[in-house]
Amino acid sequence: MLRIDPLEVSTGKLHGMMLGAIGPRPIAFASTIDKEGRPNLSPFSFFNVFSANPPILIFSPARRVRDNTIKHTLENAIATKEVVINVVNYDIVQQMSLSSTEYPEGINEFDKAGLTMVASEKIKAFRVDEAPVQFECKVNQIVPMGEEGGAGNLIICEVLLMHVKKEILDSDGKIDQYKIDQVARMGGNWYTRANMGMFEVPKPLSTIGIGVDALPESIKSSKIFTGNDLGKLANVERIPTNTEVQDFVNNNSDIKDKIQDVNLIEIHKFAQQYLDKDDINTAWNILAAIQ
Repeated sequence: MLRIDPLEVSTGKLHGMMLGAIGPRPIAFASTIDKEGRPNLSPFSFFNVFSANPPILIFSPARRVRDNTIKHTLENAIATKEVVINVVNYDIVQQMSLSSTEYPEGINEFDKAGLTMVASEKIKAFRVDEAPVQFECKVNQIVPMGEEGGAGNLIICEVLLMHVKKEILDSDGKIDQYKIDQVARMGGNWYTRANMGMFEVPKPLSTIGIGVDALPESIKSSKIFTGNDLGKLANVERIPTNTEVQDFVNNNSDIKDKIQDVNLIEIHKFAQQYLDKDDINTAWNILAAIQ
């Protein structure tokens, strides 16, 4: 067997091996506000439930390995002592991933991810309206695991109020595990969907995606595109230029013929076929050709 001594390998390698071995991990989609009241939204897969009486959830924003800085979520939890933990299902997985982009302080990840802020009842932090379950929590304690890059910070949260969408309940009023359709993190870019197996979501951390708020209105308001489709389209650094689009279309005669003399809905359906195959470049060139 391969032997790995934590004292003899880099933190990055150890982190990757641990995450590859320990899974699937539930996702805490954590919503906080800073001391100025500005919202922040970010996912964390170091997360689980630890008690029912009192109801306790714990998640852990780790110090960044590359530069040993801490994340806005941790800063906000320290400052305000509150957080909403939103459950992630398949319908919002791409938008959740997009929200993990490290946008500058003060940027609203709800807007960038195209998710809806809804007021909480017992705390000031906002809930994600699209999430099937939302937990309003107060922060009871924060336990630092260390001072070096990669060290976790256990945020121990007590649930003050739980919101559950009625459409995920069964006839007995319990949460139907098929209807909730949760996703969980695996190693690398891999996720798993309950009863559907693994799928890949490329990490958005190497670039700053334009965000759903920067998409053309005709795309944002489309009756065809799902939230996941919008998340994929928004996870690009820029929209193709007119010159790039023309070159692409002229070099792909089958696509050029397909997008001529058809309505917007059909164009969106055509582009969606490429989004389903994670061919974001082709989808964008199709859409940009008719803007």
